[in-house]
Amino acid sequence: MPNGKEPLKHRIAMWGLKAMAAMPLWVLYRLSDVAFIIIYYIAGYRRSTVKKNLTESFPEKSPKEIKHIARLFYRNFTDNVVETVKLLNISDREMQRRMVFEGTEITDSYLAQGRHVVAYFSHCGNWEWAPSLTLWSRFRQDASVSFCQIYRPLRNKWMDALMLRLRSRFGSVSLTKRMAFLDLLRYKKQGIATMTGFMSDQKPSHGDTVHVVRFLNHPTAVITGTETVARRLNAAVVYWDMHKTSRGHYRIKTRLITDNPAQLPEFAITDRYISLLQQTIEADPAIWLWTHKRWKNKVTFADNGTKIS
Repeated sequence: MPNGKEPLKHRIAMWGLKAMAAMPLWVLYRLSDVAFIIIYYIAGYRRSTVKKNLTESFPEKSPKEIKHIARLFYRNFTDNVVETVKLLNISDREMQRRMVFEGTEITDSYLAQGRHVVAYFSHCGNWEWAPSLTLWSRFRQDASVSFCQIYRPLRNKWMDALMLRLRSRFGSVSLTKRMAFLDLLRYKKQGIATMTGFMSDQKPSHGDTVHVVRFLNHPTAVITGTETVARRLNAAVVYWDMHKTSRGHYRIKTRLITDNPAQLPEFAITDRYISLLQQTIEADPAIWLWTHKRWKNKVTFADNGTKIS
């Protein structure tokens, strides 16, 4: 950037976001209501993709039920946007009131032993509020513990920097997916226990071993890298089961998958996670992110054991 100054368009955008974030959430939800009308009824943003995903995932549901779920999804979608902006101006107390964690004593007990903890979570509810876990842990201010999340850098550098700022709001550290394992090994060598969240409902990365499961009525190649990291760190593994209790209020229940990965067969951890995630989605389909073409690249169970190209 010339003279080290941020471009004017970026400064204007940040001023606008900060002005939005200063508004109370009830005002932001009115903006979300307007955005819902524009995105769903006028622009029709990815409506065909959402309808196709829902119809194929829940063949037992009627067209009326599918339409109802889709409408609720888009309402959650626009709420998620304004709630994420609110991270620029929200108190710790307000966040604790709105994002409640249950079972943090489970993960704290492993951190107290110097163990690493791997948390599976997904694009359910408001995943951008999940880093507020630190507000619920007794190790928040403890230098012997680091709270981390794995992320994929965005192509837009300004947006990438903004999201990193939002995700570090409560003191956690963002690790790039490409370097995450090496970063976690570095923490281990320094004697620092880590509590790390992995978004594991996306498509597998290049080079991952193909593991196909039946997920939401589709043969689906799922991420196996999270399990690989957990095994190499001998980490306790949990699932963050997120539910939306009301508008602007969420609850994450910590569910233990295993505290001894080596005792389980290969991919057993991944299979358990996928089973738990499906239960979460089936309980409230509208809270999952349906706009991606998750099943664009078809796979079969015969693909198991190959590599993602």
